[in-house]
Amino acid sequence: MSNTTSTSYPNILHNFEKNSRGLSSSHPSVMKAFWGVHKAAMAADALDTKTKELIALAISVVTHCDDCIAHHTYDALEAGATKEEITDALGVAILMGGGTSVVYATHAIEALDQFTERTV
Repeated sequence: MSNTTSTSYPNILHNFEKNSRGLSSSHPSVMKAFWGVHKAAMAADALDTKTKELIALAISVVTHCDDCIAHHTYDALEAGATKEEITDALGVAILMGGGTSVVYATHAIEALDQFTERTV
């Protein structure tokens, strides 16, 4: 779904986290397993966490998931990714996802700008 108005990616992230807690209350075993997989997948191993977050962000763009874009943009920044690294990953997403990924890459740029503004 394309968005022609500005979206608050910090709010999207906040709402995702709030709603995830609600889902965890309703389905604790499923969500505990999901977050366990998330933690294991994002832990530094052959790839460092920053690289994994950049991959996750690129996949978020290709799959057109704004909540995922908010989550992985924030986490990529927290893992030490630079604007240049994030935009480079977005280029790969555009390659793999085509035209609609250009639209969602602009969402990631908006999220990047918003999260960067909050930390300054």
